[in-house]
Amino acid sequence: MKLFLLKFYDKLVLAYPKVWLALIFLIVGVSGLYVQNFKLDASADSLVLENDKDLRYHRAISKIYGTEDFLIITYTPFGELLSEESLEGLRGLREDLNKLERIESVVSILDVPLLNSPRIKISDLESNQRTLETPGLDKGLAKIEFTESPIYRKLLASVDGKTTSLLAMYKRDEKYYSLIETRNNLREKKRNQGFLNSEEEKKLDEVSFEFKQYLAYAQDIQSKEIQEVRSILDKYRDKAKIFLGGLPMITSDMVDLIETDLYVFGVGVFCLMIVSMWFFFRKVRWVALPLLCCLFSAWIMVGFLGWMDWRVTVISSNFISILTIITIALTIHLIVRYGELYAENPDLDQAILVSKTIRLMFQPCFYTAITTIVAFISLVVSGIRPVIDFGWIMTIGISLAFVISFLFFPSFLKLMGPKGSVSNHDTTKRLTNSIGLFTLANKNKILAISSILALLSVAGIFQLQVDNRFIDYFKKDTEIYQGMSVIDTQLGGTTPLSIIIDAEKDFFVYLKEVAKERAEEDLSDDPFSEIEEYEEENYWFNADKLLGVERVHDYLETLPQIGKVLSIATTLKIVRLLNEGQVPDDYDLTLYRKLFPKEAKKTFLDPYLSADANQIRINLRIEETNPTLNRGELIEKIKRHLVDKLNIAEERIHFTGMAVLYNNMLHSLYQSQIMTLAMVFVAILLMFVVLFRNVGLAVLAIVPNILSAGTILGLMGWLKIPLDMMTITIAAITIGIAVDAAIHYVHRFKQEFARNPNYNEDVLRCHGSIGRAIYYTSITVTVGFSILTLSNFIPTIYFGFLTGIAMAVALLSNLTLLPLLIVVFKPLGPEANEKKAMATS
Repeated sequence: MKLFLLKFYDKLVLAYPKVWLALIFLIVGVSGLYVQNFKLDASADSLVLENDKDLRYHRAISKIYGTEDFLIITYTPFGELLSEESLEGLRGLREDLNKLERIESVVSILDVPLLNSPRIKISDLESNQRTLETPGLDKGLAKIEFTESPIYRKLLASVDGKTTSLLAMYKRDEKYYSLIETRNNLREKKRNQGFLNSEEEKKLDEVSFEFKQYLAYAQDIQSKEIQEVRSILDKYRDKAKIFLGGLPMITSDMVDLIETDLYVFGVGVFCLMIVSMWFFFRKVRWVALPLLCCLFSAWIMVGFLGWMDWRVTVISSNFISILTIITIALTIHLIVRYGELYAENPDLDQAILVSKTIRLMFQPCFYTAITTIVAFISLVVSGIRPVIDFGWIMTIGISLAFVISFLFFPSFLKLMGPKGSVSNHDTTKRLTNSIGLFTLANKNKILAISSILALLSVAGIFQLQVDNRFIDYFKKDTEIYQGMSVIDTQLGGTTPLSIIIDAEKDFFVYLKEVAKERAEEDLSDDPFSEIEEYEEENYWFNADKLLGVERVHDYLETLPQIGKVLSIATTLKIVRLLNEGQVPDDYDLTLYRKLFPKEAKKTFLDPYLSADANQIRINLRIEETNPTLNRGELIEKIKRHLVDKLNIAEERIHFTGMAVLYNNMLHSLYQSQIMTLAMVFVAILLMFVVLFRNVGLAVLAIVPNILSAGTILGLMGWLKIPLDMMTITIAAITIGIAVDAAIHYVHRFKQEFARNPNYNEDVLRCHGSIGRAIYYTSITVTVGFSILTLSNFIPTIYFGFLTGIAMAVALLSNLTLLPLLIVVFKPLGPEANEKKAMATS
């Protein structure tokens, strides 16, 4: 079967090289038409689980309490915060921001009502509203209120009174929310009942497509608007130290990061490959051919993604560099094998040389491509859309790279004259031979070092951490980091977390009974009597329950990882302040709730209390700069306190917000990768058995790759590098790429052993031949991944750095431990002299 396929390949491909070259150039040209449609995505959807029940709950809660996108501008004037010069700068900044088309309002210390400067009565809230702009206002009292008020402190003013913030509130994008709600409702219906009818399926496809198009449009508008905001801020930087923050800014800057990384990685890896290939082969053709294969593979892939409207995210933004590295590795093996054949048979015709190269290398290269695909395809079970996309993009990309390498490379090479690519006297061969001699002479040392490394790796793996601080994703000189740092330390934290507490179940049973009784009374009443108005029944808005909420609120404020806390207890504190330190009785509270001015309700009640007052929401912000932050542990600690200390039933408590969703994503990814890692090993082991037709040899071949993957995970544990959305994929990717060297080495060893059954001599032969190709590819891959360290996105830097180390460990283990295991366990049977001894005996 194998021989038939290779003959078919000769007749179909090698017999018509010009036709295949023309076809490839045609595909490259067509792909160019769609490259312009290539788009990026850094939306919040790219950081959450697709089928997370907490995500569905978050969307439901957001619908009840409303969500608002806003930019936050931190403003630290060089003079006194409330000096006229500082306030003049704030006024100008506020007015300029208000002129932006999509900004609905700007909230600042200039606009908010002052209730304690001096103190006013609750009854005067609507008629006697005072702000910093009120003539004759006592600014000394105002500063005290801003720095001590339960609502303004660490929200609009820092504790030291030196920094303030402006909240630029966006107009609600009704089209965006309408599209996403329609899409999510249809998805939810499909998830619940397992299917949609044809009309609903069509509607879902249409809405999903329209949403993607609108999202791209909205991101473009937002990016331009962020630039406008920055231009406005630049006008006031001579008056104050200013930073920009908020999710819209982070999203916009993330898109810029992706674009920069795509350019830097693509150009950087390409340049490094030119240098590496010239250093290895010193001939133009052996530099040009691999790079053309890389260029065509990447170009066609980008065109394909543009045609499919398949968006690239932060996680998949390095696909071009990884695809280039893998393609180079494939072509290096072809070049080295061709060079060996040419050195052995310099008089052979070029067509025969190319054909023999393909015949000898097709099978190992095919299996290296398949094993790498298996590693990447393991990512599709993560449940996280960007990670799933990364897995599929790389799977398709590697398949494309394999096809291009075995069509373009041999077709182009056949049209050229024979030329060598390796030398028997080059330094690489001497180096790999030296490694082979060292391996055979130091068996016990290598086994001991490998065992120690394995034990240290296991110990390090047990120290791995999943949680990560979002601020650590960015370099300290970026505006995202600096802005988040100021907001964290001065203005109450960055990452939102909400705690929803429902009324007791018995209370809802009670409400049903009351409603039933009232309905019966209404039916039996005299129809001519006056309609009786019943007092509204609610669970939370009474003195006893509000004091209970205050205990929760006060506990949350004691946690070092929590910054600003806002809840109905904040309103209670303000009411108590205006009521001479007394908590109003239930009757007065009911009256206040009815008489609260509409605008005051939007600030003090609506964000924290449901319309029926049977559910409360406590909003808090997590300080990402706190070195002790662990989101999972923090959420569990809060839950245990509410349940064990405050006796709130666990089923009544719900945590929601980006902190919860992101934490769920990380832990789900960790669990899925741990499970799929074992599946990857099993799948690769089975492929080894099929390829090598020897179970013992297959097991030995996978050991060095387990060691390299384990080493990198152990190193992360020892260095306290947390697993995040990128580094958590390193193990699977490392195995997929590093296993290529083992396949090529064992495949060549079997060929050498068949000719000369002597383990020690065959090790040296393999090190002098395939060892060079393994060395070239491993160095190229290591150097290629090092370019990722130029990113401004810290997870990408870690990914490049750690994967590079993993490749170096894989190189050493495949050239030392693997041949040593083969020599020790002799999986191919006895040597020739042993066979003779057995025959004579």
